[in-house]
Amino acid sequence: MTTELTIRRPDDWHLHLRDGAMLEGVIGDTSRHFARAIIMPNLVPPVVTTADASAYRDRILAALPKGDRFEPLMTLYLTEQTNPDDVEAGFKSGLIRAVKLYPAGATTNSHGGVRDMDKAMPVLERMAKIGLTLCVHGEVTTPEVDIFDREAVFIETVLDPLRQRLPELRVTMEHVTTKNGIDYIKASKANLAGSITTHHLIINRNAILVGGIKPHYYCLPVAKREEHRLALRAAATSGDRRFFLGTDSAPHVDPLKECACGCAGIYTSINTMSCLAHVFEQDGALDALEAFASLNGPAWYGLPANEETIRLVKRAEPVSFPARIETGAGPVTVFDPMFPLHWDVA
Repeated sequence: MTTELTIRRPDDWHLHLRDGAMLEGVIGDTSRHFARAIIMPNLVPPVVTTADASAYRDRILAALPKGDRFEPLMTLYLTEQTNPDDVEAGFKSGLIRAVKLYPAGATTNSHGGVRDMDKAMPVLERMAKIGLTLCVHGEVTTPEVDIFDREAVFIETVLDPLRQRLPELRVTMEHVTTKNGIDYIKASKANLAGSITTHHLIINRNAILVGGIKPHYYCLPVAKREEHRLALRAAATSGDRRFFLGTDSAPHVDPLKECACGCAGIYTSINTMSCLAHVFEQDGALDALEAFASLNGPAWYGLPANEETIRLVKRAEPVSFPARIETGAGPVTVFDPMFPLHWDVA
């Protein structure tokens, strides 16, 4: 039985750090284990220009715990007014690694997102030309579509027509949550990959709804049926280079989660590597953990894998994580996988 595992230092290809006191309170949980992360731009106001991204990057670096080595990989928030020249200049400078598509109203701070894809086409055409990746929150927001069907309908009505129109555009389907998404990526011949979160490998929709409403398991895209969770696990543990870790770790203070209209988001940065080691061991795929967490993402984004390594050790007794962390913005509840964690980052 394997009780130790050394892998290249992982990266997080979908991360929310927020700003101000919250940024300062959570950044260390990522920089402790992860070398790099794709940083989500849905602040208030959002990160819409290269100048915005540069200023935000400076704030992230200033908030890092002393001695931590961590590289934030910056993104821009796509709007119908985004300037293609600014996007290209940011990309060519090395600052901008991707542009994020939020359908308007899809998730936290997405009200300024895209409503009419035709109005965003000049930017998307430029991105296809220069090789800049589009990261998509893959859900439609039309009220007649059931929330559990939003991803499948997005693939059919938005993503596939876009990729037919711009086949050279590189697209990351972020936080894939359905078998539909997994199958769509597998069937694609080029220019499409998908990130998978820690929590979607572990919970299905029962975690939110059975035995009472549990707000700390509520996220967007919402967790789906068990058949979809199993499809995600099969993809993550397969070693397929098109799938990689993007935690979508998203801190909200408890009062904003535990209320009549709670925020969507699960905070997993602190215990992701322990959770992943458990999942991959459970599926007999510990040898594929490095590909998922450390190799596939850099390959997709055209970056070298990290030279540093981390060592995971399986402890006889469960590893202890705090139920919540205290930040300057308020308390944030930590993801509880509902089983004991024995793997620890040594």
